[in-house]
Amino acid sequence: MPAKKPAKKNYDASSISVLEGLDPVRKRPGMYIGTTGLEGLHHLIWEIFDNSRDEAMGDFANRVEVALLPDNYIRVVDNGRGIPVDMHKQTKVSALETIMTTLHAGGKFGGDETGYKVSGGLHGVGISVVNALSTHTRVDVHKDGGHYMQQYEIGIAKAKVKKLGTTKFNGTIVAFQADPTIFPEIAYDWKKIVNHLRQQAYLVKGMHLTVIDARESEEKLDPKTLENEIFISDMRLEVPAQTFYFEGGLKSLVAFNNQYQKPVHKNIFYIEKNDVDKAVYSVEVALQYVDDISSRISAFANNIYNPEHGTHITGFKTALTRTLNNYGKKSGLIKEKDGSFTGDDVLEGITAVISVKMPEIQFEGQTKGKLGSVEARGAVESIFGEAFNAFLEENPDDAKAMINKVTLAVRARKAAKAAKDSVLRKGALEGMSLPGKLADCQSKKAEDSEIFIVEGDSAGGSAKMGRDRRTQAILPLRGKILNVERARIDKMLASEQIKNMVIALGTAIGDVFDVSKLRYHKIIIATDADVDGSHIRTLLLTLFFRYFRPLIEEGYVYIAQPPLYKIQKGRDMRYAFTEEDKVSILKDMGEVVNEDVAEGEEIEEEVEDEAAAKKSSKVRIQRYKGLGEMNAEELAETTMNINNRILKQVVIEDAQEADRVFDILMGTDVASRKSFIQSNAMNANLDI
Repeated sequence: MPAKKPAKKNYDASSISVLEGLDPVRKRPGMYIGTTGLEGLHHLIWEIFDNSRDEAMGDFANRVEVALLPDNYIRVVDNGRGIPVDMHKQTKVSALETIMTTLHAGGKFGGDETGYKVSGGLHGVGISVVNALSTHTRVDVHKDGGHYMQQYEIGIAKAKVKKLGTTKFNGTIVAFQADPTIFPEIAYDWKKIVNHLRQQAYLVKGMHLTVIDARESEEKLDPKTLENEIFISDMRLEVPAQTFYFEGGLKSLVAFNNQYQKPVHKNIFYIEKNDVDKAVYSVEVALQYVDDISSRISAFANNIYNPEHGTHITGFKTALTRTLNNYGKKSGLIKEKDGSFTGDDVLEGITAVISVKMPEIQFEGQTKGKLGSVEARGAVESIFGEAFNAFLEENPDDAKAMINKVTLAVRARKAAKAAKDSVLRKGALEGMSLPGKLADCQSKKAEDSEIFIVEGDSAGGSAKMGRDRRTQAILPLRGKILNVERARIDKMLASEQIKNMVIALGTAIGDVFDVSKLRYHKIIIATDADVDGSHIRTLLLTLFFRYFRPLIEEGYVYIAQPPLYKIQKGRDMRYAFTEEDKVSILKDMGEVVNEDVAEGEEIEEEVEDEAAAKKSSKVRIQRYKGLGEMNAEELAETTMNINNRILKQVVIEDAQEADRVFDILMGTDVASRKSFIQSNAMNANLDI
C-alpha cells in the first residue's frame, strides 16, 4: 500500500536538529519514561509507535504495524518516508545514528516543511530513549530504493549503517528488546496495548493499524533475521491479531464509547476543520448525549491523551453551555422556571471527544496531562460553537432531545442540592457528629490514621477488638450498599450507610467535596473472600470511582487481603493467602503435596483444642470463609497489623477503560454484562 503523499522537499540529514547527548537516560530512566514499572515498559512501545503515527498524521504513511515477538521483542513498521541515512553535518555520522543515539534529535525540531506540521510534543522522550533502555535494537530503513540497517546494544551503535540491497518499499522498521536490568518485570499486556492503539487509530483517520501477538508463534520471528519481511501480517500467521481502520475519526470513537449506553438522540454531532490558523492546525469534536448522569469527555492534543483536560476543554465547555442556552431560549424549549443551564447541567450524560493539533504546543508538566496552549481555547470555542449551533438548527429533533435531557439535569440538580443541603445542615446542627457505628481512632492526624470499612457486624466486632486504637478506625457495614452507578446524590444520601461513610471520611460530597478534609489517609475495604464479599467490594469501588475519584487518584484507597488458610503443624503455625502459599507452606513443613492438594483439597485432622494441636505431628488446615470466622487476635495479626498484613492499593491505570467496565458491570444493560461475564469467565477465581 503506497504512502499517501510524497514530501514537498527532500527529507534528509539537513532536516535533523541535535540538542544534547544521551548519557543521562540509563542513569535516570524515570526522568524520561516516568517509571521503570509496567507503565514505563509499555511507554517504550508508545514512543516508537508515535513516530510512525506522526508519519501518518503528516500524510506520509497510511499503514502501521505493531508486533509482539518472542524473547520480548517489539517490532513497529510503517510505510512512511524512512528515517534519513545520509551524513549529518553536525554529528559527522549518519542521520539515523544521530536520531538513535542522541537525545532531542529528530524531525520534529527543524521547523521547515520537511518536518512534521504537528507532533506529540518535545519533552525529550523518543526513539533514542527507547534505544538507550534496550539490550538490542535493530532499525531497517527502506528509502529511495535502498535497504539500510543498523543495530545497537544499550544505545550504542555496533557498526556503521549498512546497505543490505535494493527495495521497492519505503518506510521504517524498528525492533527493540527492553533491558531487564532496567525493567524489573517485562510482561507486555496485550489488552492494554490493543486498547491504546485502537484509540490512536480513531484519532488518525485513514490509517490502517494492525496489532499482532506473535510471542507464541511457531514461525521463526527473530528480528535479527527478518530482513526480507516487511509487514508480519502479510505472512498470514495463525496468531492473535487486530486491525483498525476508521474513516469516521472521533465520530467512530464516540459511537464506540457509547456502545453500552442508550443514546438520547440519534445523530452524533461531528466537526473537523483543518488549517485553522498558524497557531492551531486542526480542531475536531464529536459528541452525543446518553441516558446517564455521568459525563465522559476525552481530550487530545496532537493525539496525546490529556486526562487533566486543559484549554481546549475550557473552550468546548464555554461554547457548549452558551449554544444550548441560546438555542433553548430562542426555540422556547427552556422554561423560565428552570432558568439558564449551568456548565455542570450541560455536561450530564454527555460523551464527547475533543482533539486539537498544533505546530507549537505547550503542556503543563512533563506528563502532558493538561494542555496549556492558550490559542486552543479560542479556536475550539469559535469553531465548535458555530458548527454546533448549525447542527441544532438543522436537526430539531436531536436539539429538542438534548434540551430536554439538560432540563431534567437542572431539575435533578436542584432536588439533589436541597437534599444535600438538608443533610449537611443537619450534620452542622449536630456538630457533624460521627456515626454511632464508627469506632474512631485516637489520632487526629490524617496521615497517621486509617479506616477499615468492614463487611458485617461480626467482623466489625472482631476488628474493633483487634485494632490499634491509636491509628485504626472501624466502620462496619450491614449488608450491601446502594448501587450508585446511576443514582443521584439525593438518593445516595437517603442511604444511611452511604451517609455514615460520607460523614466519617469528612470530605463531604458533590460540588463541596474537599479532599484536603479527608480524616484518614488509608481507606481500607475489608470484605469476605466469597461472591457476596466481591459484590460489596465492587459496590464500594463504584461509589469511590464515581463520587470520590480523587481519593483513588491520590492513593488513599486500599483493599485488605485476609488469609485463606491457617496451617498448623505442632507449634509451627502459619497463614496462607493463596492456594500457592498453602502448597509452599505444606512442602516447607515436610508434607508430601500431590496435585489434588494443590488444587485445594485439604489435609485436616480434627483436634479438640489449641493445646492438643501444638502437640500433634499432623497438619491442621483451617479454611477461612469470611472475616467473621476469625477471632480478634487472628484478624489483627493477619489483616490489620502493619508489619504482617497485605494491602492492595487501588489505582486507575486507564480511566476510560475503568469507566467502561463500571458501565457494563453496574449499569442497566443486562446483555452487555452477560457478554462481559462470559468473555472473562476463565479469568475468575471461583470459590466452589
